[in-house]
Amino acid sequence: MLEDMSDRSFSDVGGTPGGLGHFLLGFVMACLGAYLLANQVTVAGSYWNFYGGNTFGITLIPMLIGVALLFWNGKSVIGWLLTAAGALFILAGVIANMHIYFQPTSLFNTIVMLVLLVGGLGMIARSMRAH
Repeated sequence: MLEDMSDRSFSDVGGTPGGLGHFLLGFVMACLGAYLLANQVTVAGSYWNFYGGNTFGITLIPMLIGVALLFWNGKSVIGWLLTAAGALFILAGVIANMHIYFQPTSLFNTIVMLVLLVGGLGMIARSMRAH
């Protein structure tokens, strides 16, 4: 069932003969399109509130207690659980309150970004077929 890899060439992409040029061109196009698209996005965020304004400090308490327990005993299961849960709680709060905005740009620029991204992904997929 295993295929002999000794007859493969460097230009064989995805286990099929040929396609290296399509893959490289698609990769460059997709990276360029993704960069240009991501460059037009503004991300703003805040932290969630619990029964009042700016209660970020409250969410630090479990993690700080966990870190203190770990400094006292590095093998403390409760310390590891509190530290991990506190860090995940803080990360979830930041992600949940993230606002993503697409900056104004021309229709032409938007089409160029999307065509580069999607066309590059299509070229990468095409490189996986036998040539």
